[in-house]
Amino acid sequence: MGKHSTASIPFQKRWPLMILLLFSLSTVIVFFISSSSDSSCASSRHYKDDAENQIRVADQVANPLSFMKSKLVLLVSHELSLSGGPLLLMELAFLLRGVGAEVVWITNQKPTELDEVVYSLEHKMLDRGVQVFSAKGQKAIDTALKADLIVLNTAVAGKWLDAVLKEYVPRVLPKALWWIHEMRGHYFKVEYVKHLPFVAGVMIDSHTTAEYWRNRTQERLRIKMPKTYVVHLGNSKELMEVAENSVAKRVLREHIRESLGVRNEDMLFAIINSVSRGKGQDLFLRSFHESLQLIQEKKLQVPSLHAVVVGSDMSAQTKFETELRNFVVEKNIQDRVHFVNKTLNVAPYLASVDVLVQNSQARGECFGRITIEAMAFQLPVLGTAVGGTMEIVVNGTTGWLHPAGKEGVTPLAENIIKLATHVERRLTMGKKGYKRVKEMFLEHHMSHRIASVLKEVLRKSNSNT
Repeated sequence: MGKHSTASIPFQKRWPLMILLLFSLSTVIVFFISSSSDSSCASSRHYKDDAENQIRVADQVANPLSFMKSKLVLLVSHELSLSGGPLLLMELAFLLRGVGAEVVWITNQKPTELDEVVYSLEHKMLDRGVQVFSAKGQKAIDTALKADLIVLNTAVAGKWLDAVLKEYVPRVLPKALWWIHEMRGHYFKVEYVKHLPFVAGVMIDSHTTAEYWRNRTQERLRIKMPKTYVVHLGNSKELMEVAENSVAKRVLREHIRESLGVRNEDMLFAIINSVSRGKGQDLFLRSFHESLQLIQEKKLQVPSLHAVVVGSDMSAQTKFETELRNFVVEKNIQDRVHFVNKTLNVAPYLASVDVLVQNSQARGECFGRITIEAMAFQLPVLGTAVGGTMEIVVNGTTGWLHPAGKEGVTPLAENIIKLATHVERRLTMGKKGYKRVKEMFLEHHMSHRIASVLKEVLRKSNSNT
């Protein structure tokens, strides 16, 4: 089997330890960041509190979302998990709380038994002042009716409208913003999106996905999309602080590589997504194995190559993950491939690897947040030429794109070798990716883009009222 960072600890018992580890790790990062920026002169510390207060005041004035202060916002998520959609909605919740909005979160589909992930994420929100209500019952209905804005997160969240609001649905649609992330066809069901034409607007993460939804709803469902806003995402300030701190990155790199059994001089390729066929971990491992064969056949002089699959969940015992691990054993590359549990904190792995592989299949990612996070760490990206990845990665400049599907296996293997054999090219691509992030994909970029959408939605809502 490929190495697993926490394989000896049962999943249910492992989560508290992982949370403690993440807390400790974040504390170490904050220590290094503050230590590197703090002056050794006592006189400079004398003014530190006043300076920080001035910065906070200036940030508040400049914050494009400040008009949301005191507004009541209801966020409706179809689930609460470590997947992209719920985490992105949580980030919006924290941005709104940061400007003084009253934020209520409800999760439409929750496990009947206690779930460690749900428990952890809910308490993270509660600690930040986000109220967490049950998705069903009078409290949810009253909140929806009183809210200034409702955000439905993902197409599947549409099921909540009829199931809970029932006869009140027409009253809330004019103040609802639908945030859609899905790219796959099975989400195009009338039961999910029949109310879509009547909401105040739809927000989608990429132009490719927006065009797909526009065409698909009209052709398949005979539904007309409402006003659609394309909002590219941005990296959080917390992630950028780590990405731009050389001491923190070195500590994380050494820690993660030691835990995986990877040397500093080895070259590490990462695919960071929840393990599923749509994310293409199987095809990536085939490409990785093919690259090792080509290196051996051509007798190329390259560092020892390793691959890490971050997003594993053996507790689910999925057939697909079993196939991945069996492939690794069958090809005898257990010492080169490492499996790591899914995690909320990707920064340590981005600090420890050399290249990110974004191998999502079919129509690809709607956007792919991990792509811009990797670019912030000055990593080149090898991505599929589909979906939102094409709006992030500049082919040949910040990385290389390869076809989705089986026809992309060999091109990806060749791109792996090209980055392994040309260190300067890899470093240059990483620097250009970082520059692109600084120009387009930061939190304040995303805040400005979202703010313009929320202003328009509120204007429409008020005029309808």
